[in-house]
Amino acid sequence: MRTVHPQICIVGNLIGRNAGKITTQGLILADLLRVDGYDVIAVSSRLNRALRMMEIILTIIWYRRSINIVIVEIYSGLSFVIADVTSRLGKWLGIRTVGVLHGGALPEFVSRHATWGSRVFQRFDRLAAPSVFLKQSFDGLGFNIRIIPNIIDLEAYPHKLRRRVEPRLIWMRAFHVIYNPELAIKAFALISEKYPNATLVMAGVDKGLESKVKQLAKGLGVGGKVRFPGFLDAEAKTREFSDADIYLNTNNIDNMPVAIVEACAFGLPVVATDIGGIAALLNDGVDGILVPANNPDRVADAVTKLVEDPDLACRLSQNGRLLAERSSWESVRSCWENLFRELGFPDRAPTARAISGGPVA
Repeated sequence: MRTVHPQICIVGNLIGRNAGKITTQGLILADLLRVDGYDVIAVSSRLNRALRMMEIILTIIWYRRSINIVIVEIYSGLSFVIADVTSRLGKWLGIRTVGVLHGGALPEFVSRHATWGSRVFQRFDRLAAPSVFLKQSFDGLGFNIRIIPNIIDLEAYPHKLRRRVEPRLIWMRAFHVIYNPELAIKAFALISEKYPNATLVMAGVDKGLESKVKQLAKGLGVGGKVRFPGFLDAEAKTREFSDADIYLNTNNIDNMPVAIVEACAFGLPVVATDIGGIAALLNDGVDGILVPANNPDRVADAVTKLVEDPDLACRLSQNGRLLAERSSWESVRSCWENLFRELGFPDRAPTARAISGGPVA
């Protein structure tokens, strides 16, 4: 008897379809499942929060007879409302739901809203997280959370082995307080004292701090050595990372940052703050260098170590690619297939119709 594959609805802040916005894991998963032959609806790419919520609700109700599984991206803050509403709909309509936990701030958010968080989590048929950090953060609440790594399209990241590195640095996150961009500037000023030829690229969307960061760079005398190219699309990202030699991650809060995995895929040795899930992602001295949060001296020391020790730089460049391979679809696909089997769908059909979206709100 031929088995039936599930028809899937992926729900979240899927605004990456819009120019200048980051492609979320939900969008990446939707595209890969479609290529594998699944029917997938992905909502919502609306920039307006209210319209986004309305489209999510209407889509699930409209397709309630054909959707078998709803996969929900769960983030903290106002985005948590999406998980609340979607999990309620799933229960009311008898649709299986999978919640995927994201963001280094989620544990603290759920801790502050414990009753709300537990109530929402309990509605999901399965819970998953991309990191050991998030799984362990919620183990005490009694939830069975499986680890399914974040995904990257490995072919989109040409690897260049760095046998020797120069102080050509790149930082890529949003200019927001949780990503602590000022730390990159302060560390770079120290690095420039030792290596006058050092350069730094700071890429990402402005969340209120970019002008302050530029003023800081100017005040520390390195304004002419720091470039701000803005948001990087796929082509620009490949170009900038290919030209750089070391990736800096300066976050105050983080989980399993895809940006680090991307840098590893490109072959850049990574210097990252030892916070949140990063310590579970990177092994210090093996596939990255971990430094204390908000400590520019230690960041500068780590960069110096990489420049002065070619063997270390080469080892991190090689091992980083191996780390990135664990996030390839070839490695992660079976995690999702196993989950679908647990929910009653043992196989997938060889071909399927792709559903591009739901009703327009």
